[in-house]
Amino acid sequence: MSTTKLITAPATKRKPPKASPANADMPPRSVAPSPVAKTFGIIALVVALLYFLMPVYWVIVASTKNNADLTNTFGFWFANWNLDTNYDSLMSWTQGMFWRWVGNSILYSTMAGVIGTLFAIMAGYAIAKFVFPGKKIAVSIIMAGLLLPVALLTVPLYMEFHALGLTNTMWAIIIPSAVSPFGVFLGMVYAESSVPTELLEAARIDGASEGRIFFTIVLRLLTPAMVTIFLFVFVATWNNFLLPLMMISSSELKPVTLGLYGMMSYFAPDKGAVMLGALLGVIPLIILFFSLQRFWQSGLAAGAVKG
Repeated sequence: MSTTKLITAPATKRKPPKASPANADMPPRSVAPSPVAKTFGIIALVVALLYFLMPVYWVIVASTKNNADLTNTFGFWFANWNLDTNYDSLMSWTQGMFWRWVGNSILYSTMAGVIGTLFAIMAGYAIAKFVFPGKKIAVSIIMAGLLLPVALLTVPLYMEFHALGLTNTMWAIIIPSAVSPFGVFLGMVYAESSVPTELLEAARIDGASEGRIFFTIVLRLLTPAMVTIFLFVFVATWNNFLLPLMMISSSELKPVTLGLYGMMSYFAPDKGAVMLGALLGVIPLIILFFSLQRFWQSGLAAGAVKG
């Protein structure tokens, strides 16, 4: 009885269809936004752009006008370019102290930013990478500090600094401004996701001290977070008004925000000169943001994706 073998052809694997060059960069249909969503997204971005840029444009326009032009002409048109007159009026009203006030703001904001960033990064790194008694309590206090408005603490701070004899000094602005609960939180989140524990253990095995590990390894890994914290503290210190109003009485120690407020407190202030002062006073912030923009953007994304 003869047997026959059934010979079957080997199964061939189907190759997936190649994506056409035209659709290579297109996202999958399930995640691709619809045309309506794209349109609404673009409209929302344009509205947000105008919302943030129109005040800047209006400050530039208003700095070219005098009081009569501000009240008798359309607000968003340039006047006769009275910049020289407004600048002379600004120097006259401030008794030549305007650039001193700008320098004071730069000094206060820079020192508060550097000190606050260093302490925030140190605290955030310690909370993220060390185990110590009371760690959960410390984190809870920091989270509570994020909920407290700064204005609520101004009067208690004034009473403490007055008792210490530090009112009407630059430290009365720098020390309170250097405390940043948000900076500690951001440093904690970034250190937890960006500083490998294995790297720290390897450095300890090699005999490196904790101080050397922090200043030679950790600080380099936390640079984006440090820049972001520095910018937040710098801007918050620059824009702070109530704290200098309570702490500072000497004209030579005023920041630019308090100095411009003094101009507006007169009976008939030159509003064009005040707007020119506001425009000149915001230029350091613009330069700082553009120079540190790439670090700031990466720092804002800290902790969004953990490796």
